[in-house]
Amino acid sequence: MHAFDVLGDPVRRRILELLADGEKAAGEIGATIQDEFAITQPAVSQHLKVLRDNGFTTVRPEGQRRLYAVNGAALRDVDAWLDGFRRFWTPPLNALATEIARGKRQRRQGRQDAGS
Repeated sequence: MHAFDVLGDPVRRRILELLADGEKAAGEIGATIQDEFAITQPAVSQHLKVLRDNGFTTVRPEGQRRLYAVNGAALRDVDAWLDGFRRFWTPPLNALATEIARGKRQRRQGRQDAGS
């Protein structure tokens, strides 16, 4: 399965968002996803399997629990693919950052002038 086929599903994207904060138990993931998407526990398990089988997550046993974590290698592959498209958004974002910095500088200068 291609990385974007895996990431094209909103449930799997949400699972990765949950795991971005750190390792989580399958039960905790399941409860959140079931509440947010109104799907069954077996459906959540299937999504976790797709993520695991395609290298987006790792799982390790801890007693009776299964702890899932993001596997950064698969995301690096996606990032590398996106690299060819960064030219479309990097210059506008750099220009925005420049304007924000300019505005902050002007506000700072205005406060200094007012305090003098």
